[in-house]
Amino acid sequence: MTAARADRRPAPAGRPSLKARLAAGERLYGALLRLPSETLVEMAGVAGLDYVVIDCEHGPADMTVLQHHMTAAAARGIDVLVRVGTSEPALALRCLDLGAAGLIHPHVDSARDARRAVEAVHYPPLGTRGFATYSRAGRFGTVSAAEHVAASRDALVVAMIETDKAVAAAGEIAASEGVDAVLVGPADLAADCAFPGPDVIDGLVASAHRATHAAGRAVMTIVPGVEGAREAERAGAELVLYNTTQVLMDTFRSLAAPASRGEGDRPS
Repeated sequence: MTAARADRRPAPAGRPSLKARLAAGERLYGALLRLPSETLVEMAGVAGLDYVVIDCEHGPADMTVLQHHMTAAAARGIDVLVRVGTSEPALALRCLDLGAAGLIHPHVDSARDARRAVEAVHYPPLGTRGFATYSRAGRFGTVSAAEHVAASRDALVVAMIETDKAVAAAGEIAASEGVDAVLVGPADLAADCAFPGPDVIDGLVASAHRATHAAGRAVMTIVPGVEGAREAERAGAELVLYNTTQVLMDTFRSLAAPASRGEGDRPS
C-alpha cells in the first residue's frame, strides 16, 4: 500500500460505504485480523487499507473487545467487516448494532443459506434483523428511523463458499438478492474434498470465481502477501484481503533466520 494511495482515501466523515465504492469500480484492500488488537486496526487505517475483517469464527468473539476495535477503526477512518459463526444470529445482530460495515458468513452451501445470511444483515422487507436506533450504529438514538434504515442498506453481505457442494451452487449463491460478494475458503474446501492436490482446489476456486463474476457479484480473496495480492488483482478480485497472521509469521521467521546468518551462527 503506497503513501499516495493512503492520501487518496476519503475523509472519515461522510466517506462512501464499501458497497458504494465497489459499485464505483474500486478495488478494495483489507486485513484479516484474528488477534485481538486495536493497535493492528489503527495501523491498518494509518497504512491506508480500506477495511479490516475481525474474525469472530476462528478468533475471539468478545463483544466488548469488538467494540474497542470498532472505535479504533472509526478514529482512523477504516471500515470493519466481521466474520461470524454459522449458528450465531445473535452475534450477527450485535456486530451490526456496534457499527460493522457488513458481515462475512461462513459455510454458505446453497441459495437458501445465502438468503438466511442476507436476512440476518438487513431489516424488513429484505431481512429479519431486529430494529433499534439506540445502538452505536444508530448513533445512540440520535438518528431517525428512516436515516438508520437507509444507512443499513449499505451493509455488505459476503457469502463464504467452503464445500464442493457450494462450488457447484456458486452461481445461485452469488445471484441471491442481497449478496454482494463471495469468498472461497480454500482450507475448508480442501478438507471437504479430503485434501486433494492444490491443482484440484485451484480449479474449484477458479470455477466459483467465474460463477460469481457471471452473476455480477464481487470476489473477495484471502492472500498471504503482496505477490498474492498481485495474482488476485490479475484474476479480477475486487476485494483483496491480506491474511495478517501469515504476513506476521512470515516476517518473524525471516527476521529469525536472515540470509546473512549461517546455520552455525544460530543461537542455541
